[in-house]
Amino acid sequence: MSVPRTLLLGRYDGEGHLQYVGRTTTLAKEAGTAIAAMLHQARRGHPWRGWPFSTGWGSRETLDVTLVEPELVVEVDADVARDASGRWRHAARPPGAVSLL
Repeated sequence: MSVPRTLLLGRYDGEGHLQYVGRTTTLAKEAGTAIAAMLHQARRGHPWRGWPFSTGWGSRETLDVTLVEPELVVEVDADVARDASGRWRHAARPPGAVSLL
């Protein structure tokens, strides 16, 4: 698996569906390398398969995304401002510590 440059962030809603809430700012190479060792390629049925993710607010350019199993938990610093879809308007600051469920 390649070293991630950013993380797409999700949260399970009250019905058990994984909802996209935002992404991190660019990860330091060391953090990306550490996180890559904990990621596993997504199996069939990932809830975000086929979704386009933009490179930034208002951009039409899309990210090159590798979906992984949603089992990694990270704590991030995020601005609470949300758009109409409930997604964070600003990228979250990368995690300092990471743990696998």
